[in-house]
Amino acid sequence: MIKLVACDLDGTLFNSQVTISEGNAAAIRAAQNSGIEFLVATGRAPKQSRAVIRDYGLQTGFININGALVYDEHDILQVKHVLPKQKAIAVAQILRKYDIYFEIVTADHIYSEDISKRVFNLANSLITLNPGISFKEAVAISGGSNAMLSMTLVDSFEQLFADPNIEIMKIIAFDSQGYITLNKVKEEIRQLGDLAVTSSAATNIEINDIHAQKGTALLDYAKKKGIKRDEVAAIGDNLNDISMIRDAGIGVAMGNAVPEIKKAAQIETKTNNEDGVGYILRKFIKDNAKK
Repeated sequence: MIKLVACDLDGTLFNSQVTISEGNAAAIRAAQNSGIEFLVATGRAPKQSRAVIRDYGLQTGFININGALVYDEHDILQVKHVLPKQKAIAVAQILRKYDIYFEIVTADHIYSEDISKRVFNLANSLITLNPGISFKEAVAISGGSNAMLSMTLVDSFEQLFADPNIEIMKIIAFDSQGYITLNKVKEEIRQLGDLAVTSSAATNIEINDIHAQKGTALLDYAKKKGIKRDEVAAIGDNLNDISMIRDAGIGVAMGNAVPEIKKAAQIETKTNNEDGVGYILRKFIKDNAKK
């Protein structure tokens, strides 16, 4: 019996227009009404992801910033894993050496030194997740998205590093050449030790503390709720979902998932443009009713 489901956003719950279909929203409500708890598991910050979900009239818990923060459905913080400042500074130095654009994510803000580069790189990420849309469409979606509205422009990240009251949860870096450039950078960052380096699209890498991973966060939360591993399911499409796909009792790959996710998952659902999340949730509801 499935009692807890964690679900990624981009490329999973979101369709190619970065919206949640009514079919998926209705399935989430049906799952909750049947006794299944639903967690949104995302690389996004709390305020940003919460606003998106609540716009659809949904009340869920959140695994935020790849597992750096976990909140229950009442927005009460359950888990926190901060990226140590010295590690963040070392990562920033490597990214600057390769001239790669990056952002700093805290619990409340996403900081950028160049908003125009943010739009360009977010658009490229959308195209890799949704190959059917044009660059012009991707730019339009990116420019008006909640991801942009939540951005905070700073002159230099050095002021964040120097502020003892700022807790850094994640660094996200973008490069339009994707793995050609980022694979070299990933290896150099991993050599710093005690860091989780993942991707939510071919054109980015996301750097967290080693303990801030979706899978670890999901099982920690399940344990607090008295839910067994085999009663937990996780749904995802990209590399920053792989820890929860592997750690959950049932790992579900989206039909549009990258090969590594499909290989790690036990089952596959439909694509993000075919209400794949809603499809598998309704299957869980039906299977639970038989037990």
